[in-house]
Amino acid sequence: MSDVRRVFFVSDRTGITAEALGHSLLTQFDVVTEQATIPFIDSVEKSSGALKRIRAASARDLNRPIVFSTIIDQDVLAVLRDSKDIVLYDFFDTFIKSLESELKVPPQQIIGRSHGMADDSMYDIRIEAMNFALHHDDGATLRHYGRSDIILVGVSRSGKTPAALYLALQYGIYAANYPLTADDLVDNRFGSGLPQGLRHQKDKLFGLTIDPDRLHQIRQERRPNSRYAELRQCEYEVARAEAMFRRERVPYLDITTMSIEEIASTLIHQRGLSRRV
Repeated sequence: MSDVRRVFFVSDRTGITAEALGHSLLTQFDVVTEQATIPFIDSVEKSSGALKRIRAASARDLNRPIVFSTIIDQDVLAVLRDSKDIVLYDFFDTFIKSLESELKVPPQQIIGRSHGMADDSMYDIRIEAMNFALHHDDGATLRHYGRSDIILVGVSRSGKTPAALYLALQYGIYAANYPLTADDLVDNRFGSGLPQGLRHQKDKLFGLTIDPDRLHQIRQERRPNSRYAELRQCEYEVARAEAMFRRERVPYLDITTMSIEEIASTLIHQRGLSRRV
């Protein structure tokens, strides 16, 4: 028997909304959870199948499984609501009725509306921003840095690429990223300033840094027992990079304990970036 709380996010579409809201609530409680998402539950038959899966997975648990739902169709949802061996939290039921009363307009109850592609132009903006991030990943090319909204700078494996891609996909922000190489950091010892390719884009720069111990762990997974992954090398690179940021007055952020969502939100807030999506 296990006292781990098993949590399921059940949705008639992707489950992204249920996950986001459910995670936000669960972070307020110091409990150990095992989580799973069950998407595309858009029929009574699929709902029954999902319930069987939930029951099977939690058959030996001490506590009832927690189910967060964003299912619109009431017949589909009823399969879960009528079950006595799960704890159901229906996000739409919690908020929709109150909003309907306040807005005095009945809900349309359209499945997948929150993540639908209501505007084709938004899709195009995301794709263009993604292409920009990919073409300007790890300093692959500096030619179009002038088009960027932000240029992320940091040592290798300090979170630049995932942050740039997330900004592009979620918000349509043009984000490039530049890795500080060994040559950049050696030159930096003598106060030679920013790397040549960044000097004319200083107002767009934002540094990302990370705890050397965490960097060491990440690099060990990528290149075990290499000089690149040595703790001493990680300590050296992080110290030199942060010294550069401070001397050149480049704002920077320690991302060691931050999620990708937190990093993106902080960058948007601190830099005042305009979201295209």
